Amino acid sequence: MLTLKGLSARFANPDVTRAFANIVWLGLERVTQIAVAIVISGMLARYFGPDTFGKWQYANTLLLVLSPITWVCGAEILVPTIVKRPPEQLGTVLGSAFALRLSVSAAALLLTWIGIAAGLTDPLVGAMLAGLAVTMLFREPFVGVINSWLQSMTYSKPQLLTSMSTAVVKAALVYLLVRAAATPSRFGWLWALESAAIGAVLLVYYIRRHGGTLGWHLDRSLFRHFATAGTVFWLGLICMYLFLKLDRLMLERAISFADLGRYSAAQQLNENWITLALMLAQTIAPAFVYRVQEPAHLRRNMWRLTAMTAALMIGGAVVLDLLAGLIIRRVFGPDYEGSIGIFRWAVWLSVPAGIEAIGNLIVLKYQAKFVLLAKWLLALAVAFVVNLLAIPRLGAYGALVGLAVGYLAAASVNLYYIRLKLRS
Repeated sequence: MLTLKGLSARFANPDVTRAFANIVWLGLERVTQIAVAIVISGMLARYFGPDTFGKWQYANTLLLVLSPITWVCGAEILVPTIVKRPPEQLGTVLGSAFALRLSVSAAALLLTWIGIAAGLTDPLVGAMLAGLAVTMLFREPFVGVINSWLQSMTYSKPQLLTSMSTAVVKAALVYLLVRAAATPSRFGWLWALESAAIGAVLLVYYIRRHGGTLGWHLDRSLFRHFATAGTVFWLGLICMYLFLKLDRLMLERAISFADLGRYSAAQQLNENWITLALMLAQTIAPAFVYRVQEPAHLRRNMWRLTAMTAALMIGGAVVLDLLAGLIIRRVFGPDYEGSIGIFRWAVWLSVPAGIEAIGNLIVLKYQAKFVLLAKWLLALAVAFVVNLLAIPRLGAYGALVGLAVGYLAAASVNLYYIRLKLRS
């Protein structure tokens, strides 16, 4: 039994205190980012109108599909390497990871610009994407590498505080550009500026913490190790993000940009709700999943967490369904009446999404990388087939069916793995 004295002793432990503070800062950062994203989306939706807003959302979709390419040598590889190596090798570890990520990100950016120049996208979509894509050059090489170092110390506050501050500044700059009636193609460069600012602040912070010098060095053998380690996880994440954005990629070929803008407006609000709710999984995972080793105890925890998450998602979906008209009109304005019906159906996707996220904790706990890859490959394939059949018949609602079936397929793989891994 946990007494008040025992609880006080736990919080007196500096590691526990640091971890708790880290979770608090993570929560604040997520809430800030979600609030800023909703405010910015509302401003841009009203300023652009449905057609241009649809192109803006499609440019962001392309960025979110391209960005996982730069996630080579993810935190699941880099953070343990930093922890295991002696402190004097930190510069070599970070320098090798930086060189790999910078080269991959630069190649991804160059290929994106070549595709835009070749006319593979709508001209305005390409102009928007040209600025947005520059974020790839800063996010993983600079922000990602230094953030992995901070994670290794369980101290993400500098990165999270910087991210919150730049998000608020970005919202203010978006407002100023809207007031100045700037052309839509200019807005993407604000996101590039934001990523560059975060990278610069974190780089200065790292240098100050290390006696005024960077001290990063490239080790060829470590470079090769980082390039191959975690490849399966990397491919799994690429498949996951393709699945999450497949609806908009396929709808772009079937409906107008104005209708895509209305669909994307509803989905962006829905995705923010899902993100906010799924922070629960990130918060409770260490205590109720990662630190529990006894299969029967872990199995009980998983069923309870799944039931609790399902109840939370259903409750939230009911409220959002009832308030859909008020929310859409208040955030996006009268030109997005068509988003209301889509939003009312989309919020129910949070139920299978939440159940899948809880089941995924077991996959991550046991580092089942091939299960992760197989799961998102299956979800991607199933969603593609359903979209192919449903979108011509149901339009935007067909894409929601594809997402729902894909989430159910992913959750089914989680359930099968849990039953296999935690059987008595």
